[in-house]
Amino acid sequence: MNDIQNGFSKSYAQAREKFLSAAQSAGLQVDSNIHPLPGRDGETLAMDVVLDGAPDAKALLVISSACHGVEGYCGSGVQIHALKNSAWREAARARGVAVLYIHALNPHGFSHVRRVTHENVDINRNFQDFSKPLPDNPAYREIQPLLLPEVWPPDATNAAATAQYIAERGMKAYQAAISKGQHEFPEGLFFGGKAPTWSNLTLRSVLQKYGQSCQKLAWIDLHTGLGPNGVGERIFACADDAAAYQRAKAWWGQGITSIYDGSSSSPMLTGLMWMAAYQECRQAQYTGIALEYGTQPPDKVLYALRGDHWLQGHPEAPEALKKQIKQDLMDAFYVDTDEWRTQIVDQAMEAMHQAVTGLDTP
Repeated sequence: MNDIQNGFSKSYAQAREKFLSAAQSAGLQVDSNIHPLPGRDGETLAMDVVLDGAPDAKALLVISSACHGVEGYCGSGVQIHALKNSAWREAARARGVAVLYIHALNPHGFSHVRRVTHENVDINRNFQDFSKPLPDNPAYREIQPLLLPEVWPPDATNAAATAQYIAERGMKAYQAAISKGQHEFPEGLFFGGKAPTWSNLTLRSVLQKYGQSCQKLAWIDLHTGLGPNGVGERIFACADDAAAYQRAKAWWGQGITSIYDGSSSSPMLTGLMWMAAYQECRQAQYTGIALEYGTQPPDKVLYALRGDHWLQGHPEAPEALKKQIKQDLMDAFYVDTDEWRTQIVDQAMEAMHQAVTGLDTP
């Protein structure tokens, strides 16, 4: 129990220190991609990468954290536990699978307790072909005026209008309108950007560096904020391909869900990060999931995100309000209990072992 709890951290700086220490103790080298900006406390930010296994391994498993910065408080803990777990490391080696840990895809958001990057971009909506017209989201355009009111907490008029929208359209439609991704409002929620972010470009370079030798590539991207508390939903994270979906089900179980058939708690999204696997590792057969751990009901999560975006545009807010907004965001994406953390790690380790077995299956 204590081994699991010790892997989690109270800040990005602490999480990075623990990750680097775990890699060093395992005798592994760290490849640090330094972010151009400092962290909340002036610390160095980086997308740190560790390869555990042969560089020319024919099977590669990627384990990534903090695509959405604040969600790194969960994902980092899983990665640190895995690096310290000798039985897990031996199991992967025995099957000839190399494991690539990508710690803090979005270190700025992790450090500053935000979901988005320093460009206010959601990485998982940013993997677009920016030479072509970007996806339109008229539903977001309609609801944008409600999402970021003049005052926070929202006044009675805003609260009533939001409640009316949900009553008329339903919570799923409200969630989908907000979270699908949009490229029209740079200060808004789930903004996909106008160009590739630092995280986008850096991740691509990591995949180019480490993903060229494998014939099979698996990816488990660690997320929080959707679904029942403590339950790790396994969301199909590939292109809409029937063969890949069947392969993912064979590896991770029939309970795997998909945005393509409506079975996932996540709505249909655009600009998904893991599509980079097809572009940067063309030689490999790719199979992936997002492991999405539940925290709070969707209305609370969306409320916390609205508050954080409001705060970004109102730096003059009183300190007490700033503190409350940040705590609300943390609570929306990380449950600070031993029980939740244990559930997180147990489910992640199971999924990782299943991935290794799948990668070793002809």
